[in-house]
Amino acid sequence: MSSRRVPALALAADVIAVVVFAAIGRISHGESDGLWGLLGTAAPFLVGLAASWATPLVRAHPVGLRAGAVALGGTAVLGLLVRAAFTGRLPLSFAVVTVVSLAVLLLGWRALSLLVSHRAEQRAVR
Repeated sequence: MSSRRVPALALAADVIAVVVFAAIGRISHGESDGLWGLLGTAAPFLVGLAASWATPLVRAHPVGLRAGAVALGGTAVLGLLVRAAFTGRLPLSFAVVTVVSLAVLLLGWRALSLLVSHRAEQRAVR
């Protein structure tokens, strides 16, 4: 795979992870405002994700777990702050679920990617 495609695919995976997070949250609360509602829920976290992707670490090594940690931190912290600024509240339970869910999604695909890459390298050596 070309070195130019990896960052684009990693960014797409992160965006999909944030949208999936928002969709699951909306479904679990019985909210069904369609696409606009989904985008409204995801928007604060997409802002945080964009800020994370502005950092040199994430851009240089987007598939690494360190980049995942930066993406998680920026997405969760900035997303929660932006959301709290608009809603005027930030329940602790929501913050905890947000961080755990985003960790599973943003770090999970990176861990799977590293595992698959490692296995492919092992097979190539044989």
